[in-house]
Amino acid sequence: MGAAVIMGGVPLLLVALLLPLLLLALMLGMERVERPLRVDSVSEQLESFLDTARPDEVETYVSEGFAPALERYWRRRRLSRLLPGRTR
Repeated sequence: MGAAVIMGGVPLLLVALLLPLLLLALMLGMERVERPLRVDSVSEQLESFLDTARPDEVETYVSEGFAPALERYWRRRRLSRLLPGRTR
């Protein structure tokens, strides 16, 4: 009966050893998800947007918020790249 108790403790020992590694992997994964959401990233995007935005894009920013204005800005940038002979 002593061998059965020892064999029953192996899965518990395995869980005890793997749980910290699993938590560490989860924390590293969450860091990768969280990184783009930091305030620094948004403030850099806003600064870049306000430096190069057209007046109508700034008006969209004021009236509708940052996300729609940024989408309009990126749409204009993509369009200008697709049209031949246009400079940025």
